[in-house]
Amino acid sequence: MTGQRPNLLLVTTDQQRRDTVGPGAPGFLRTPHLDQLAHEGIRFDAAYASTPVCVPSRVTLLTGRSALRHGMTHNGRTCDVLAPDAPTLPARLGALGYATVGIGKMHFTPPRAHHGFDELILPDDYYRAGVPAMRHGLGQNELAPGMATVPEAETLTSWLSERAVEHIRYRRDPTRPLFLWLSYSKPHPPLDPPEPYYSMYRDAPVPEPVVGDWAGGDAPAAFRRQRHRGSFDLLDAATVRAARAAYYGLVTQLDYNLGRVLAALQDAGELTRTTIVFTSDHGEFLGDHRTGNKVFFHEAAAGVPMIVRPAAGTSAVPPGTVVRTPVTLADVLPTFVAAAGGPDPDDVDGVDLVALAAAGDRPRVVVGLAGGDAGPPGIPYYLAMTDGRHKYVWYPEGPAEQLFDLSSDPLELHDLARTGSVADWRDRLVTALVDAGGERHLTADGALPAVEPMEETVAEQRANGWPGYHTEAFYLDVRH
Repeated sequence: MTGQRPNLLLVTTDQQRRDTVGPGAPGFLRTPHLDQLAHEGIRFDAAYASTPVCVPSRVTLLTGRSALRHGMTHNGRTCDVLAPDAPTLPARLGALGYATVGIGKMHFTPPRAHHGFDELILPDDYYRAGVPAMRHGLGQNELAPGMATVPEAETLTSWLSERAVEHIRYRRDPTRPLFLWLSYSKPHPPLDPPEPYYSMYRDAPVPEPVVGDWAGGDAPAAFRRQRHRGSFDLLDAATVRAARAAYYGLVTQLDYNLGRVLAALQDAGELTRTTIVFTSDHGEFLGDHRTGNKVFFHEAAAGVPMIVRPAAGTSAVPPGTVVRTPVTLADVLPTFVAAAGGPDPDDVDGVDLVALAAAGDRPRVVVGLAGGDAGPPGIPYYLAMTDGRHKYVWYPEGPAEQLFDLSSDPLELHDLARTGSVADWRDRLVTALVDAGGERHLTADGALPAVEPMEETVAEQRANGWPGYHTEAFYLDVRH
């Protein structure tokens, strides 16, 4: 490594809930390396994917901007919102002298679009090597347990870890600091851990799903549509429990694999000189509120882990600091730019997480939204905001709204909008949207959008689900 600039390691997982890290994690869950990073660094207990869907989150990580500004509110083509010369995170770091490498699921379209990286190693490279993986037939949107059809050493998770180890040991440019984005595709479904992780939590005290008083047949129309399209409400309790046990197994497999990457940095004498950020694209309902998948702004789906372990000697924030100010994936870019010694970017929505932690907990509002083709055309499924204490969600279809007091009800069991007036929260959301650059999602007179529910039966919704069947022959790097 040249000079004193730290190496930068971004580790992301896909569909990992925030409550798998920190005090909310089940006591039986084994994550020794994430625990160690949190002890050495800073843990953010109110971190959000402001648009909890894969591609929008990745564009936010690349740009430091929320979907309100970059415009990707559901899965789509990254090249539609990112020009070849876009000032992405790797492009900015490359301009500061860093070698930039992406390893793992990028979810770029086209897949080999580099978006500022010097080099990409994708899951496509793994599948083209002839590994007969993922032959169980489970799709990537199914909440059903399975087991890997290859040994642990031949799984994609292991393969990606070995590519990172190989790059650190043998392929990196020793004259330049390194930025490495290691992007795991798990614990995203299919929930198919290999042994020993498949059996690791089979007999553990797996927590039961939580179900809010709002999550019945009168839940918001957009929310019920996702539930029915995946038929998540038809899963029996034993299947959901087995799925949750498999999910925890995948989380531990990721953690143990991360240990191999950290060991490679230590072997190279670079571990303490590397700033590490660990986070995820979004969470997973995992049976909570009688549904699965992500997309919506509830804690299970939008809450993500966020740990920042600064390189030694680069931060005055005490190790083990816990921050409760709301943060988002947009904060990752300015955090790494600051660590690299670059100027504070003035064209992003995020802030340097280390500086935020040093300033102590303070007021901050996060705005969330998501959209797509599974609802009324031209409007988002929801618009939302949280200040870390309360969360307010507006659903244009219906319309419907929800209010949660996260301080007294962190599991979002009680919808306060059912028992009291929330008119002032509508005004607050309008203000927050305008401040965040989301005016285009308001009506011409500046109001929250509202439309009648779509006319479709539950049977029609179930018939229009998308299980996410992707074999090793699929052309994008979203095969799991």
